[in-house]
Amino acid sequence: MSLLGRELILGVGGGISAYKSAELLRRLQDIGFGVTVIPTRSSLNFVGSATWEALSGRSVNENLWNNVHEVPHIAAARAANLIVVAPATADLLAKIAAGLADDLLTNVISASAAPLILVPAMHPEMWLNAATQSNVQTLRSRGHLVIEPDEGRMTGEDFGPGRYPEITRIISEISEFANIKSDLLGKKILITAGGTREAIDPVRFIGNHSSGKQGYALAKAARNRGAEVTLIAANIDLPHLAGVRTLSVGTAEEMQDSLNIEFPECDALIMAAAVADARPVAKSAHKIKKADLQSIELEANPDLIAEISKIRRAPQVLVAFAAETGGLDASSIEVANAKLINKGVDLIYLNDVTDGAIFGSDQTSGILIDSNGASTKCEIQSKDTLADLLLDQTLTKLG
Repeated sequence: MSLLGRELILGVGGGISAYKSAELLRRLQDIGFGVTVIPTRSSLNFVGSATWEALSGRSVNENLWNNVHEVPHIAAARAANLIVVAPATADLLAKIAAGLADDLLTNVISASAAPLILVPAMHPEMWLNAATQSNVQTLRSRGHLVIEPDEGRMTGEDFGPGRYPEITRIISEISEFANIKSDLLGKKILITAGGTREAIDPVRFIGNHSSGKQGYALAKAARNRGAEVTLIAANIDLPHLAGVRTLSVGTAEEMQDSLNIEFPECDALIMAAAVADARPVAKSAHKIKKADLQSIELEANPDLIAEISKIRRAPQVLVAFAAETGGLDASSIEVANAKLINKGVDLIYLNDVTDGAIFGSDQTSGILIDSNGASTKCEIQSKDTLADLLLDQTLTKLG
């Protein structure tokens, strides 16, 4: 399983170890999650809403009957990519196993298809109780992760299994269960996507067939791996990506202006956009009559990535795309190699767009060429798969 994003609900049960979930919240934020806390009413006897709001930076609601017109349990369930309940009391385990939903947290769990992780913490007698063990077995049989509690000192003089697990183990098990990569945490990734359009008049333009799907796949993958992502999107008709800062542009000049502002702050730039090579010397303010549309005088657009490479700092990584027709033969590879050298980039992805292939598709194929001379043939695969491959290589270049 893989996460579509990094929105997490942290459910907090009514146990004395609820205070330990404050540290868990911090560590979840450290691996790139936006955390919304939903405490049970009984848990507020141990840790109040003010603490959760201060740590999460978000409002906290435990009442199913607040803002009923907004149907909060459905909205929260749909927004969550992962639900973690810590501590999960014997009562909560029993309710979830039985499918009961009598408060906001259990309603959200009941309504959500997100992966569910439960972190039991209770006295040894309660953990070893036959009913609790049966509920745990039921929950695991449904595909939920129930993290085994630690053994140790409880409240008072009690000692045994049922102790809240160490935070590092919880994070490790969550990451493995949900297949979370966090290798881009702390990195700023700048991505361009789509195709620029150069106006001829208010109706016509010079453009291309780029859909922006590859750039979006890269932005989503980088976000999911913990990066701070800025996407410069040119004429794209795709849904907004939550957690990605998106700047909309139309022309090559507008994209260049955005790049000049954003590039100095990024660790890596991936130029997945198809930038028009030329633009009309003059744009007509009025629609040109068909009879007068005999010829258009053009001028070259700047080579955006070549210009950017002139101002790069040593650690910054540049990734470019090259589209050729006629197959991925030796001559097209030679052209791509020349572009890699002339543009001063670290990696270039070459694909064959004969007869409009790749454009608008969810699939891609091509050759990834490295500035060190290595090349990797990428057989037909999803653009999501290629996105992770490009990010792997980018991360290697970042060291």
